[in-house]
Amino acid sequence: MKLIAVALLSAAFALPAGDPAGFLLWKSAELKGYGKLLAPKINDKKVASEVLATLGNFRFQIAHREGTGEGEVHEKRADIFVVQTGEATLVYGGEMVDARKSGEGEWLAPSIKGGMEKKLAVGDVVTIPAKLPHQLKLDKGKEFTYFVIKIDQ
Repeated sequence: MKLIAVALLSAAFALPAGDPAGFLLWKSAELKGYGKLLAPKINDKKVASEVLATLGNFRFQIAHREGTGEGEVHEKRADIFVVQTGEATLVYGGEMVDARKSGEGEWLAPSIKGGMEKKLAVGDVVTIPAKLPHQLKLDKGKEFTYFVIKIDQ
């Protein structure tokens, strides 16, 4: 009887454990495929996005653009972009033109004046601190899919 109990107990420890709380994995191929999944959901602003998970003060999402976005400022949230497909120009800094409040601590504007520009391509990672105006510009006919990590500060 003791031998059976020991065998069962040993077997229980040998069973594969599930992933620990907070462990998340998105495979590269899965993220790259979101462009096709989100394209039919594009809104009038030429963007579609989906929240993949929220973990503490982190929100993970995927976004797909088929046109230039609006300028944005998040007063208490930083962004990290990981480019999955396509290319875009990131405009950052400068000042928002005709900014309007879009939510608590969130601002949108049609454009940014006096900002700097960086070309973004597949595999690039960019961090955008809170309070930094930023905007993604796309050339006509281009598409851009990116993984976004939003960090509440």
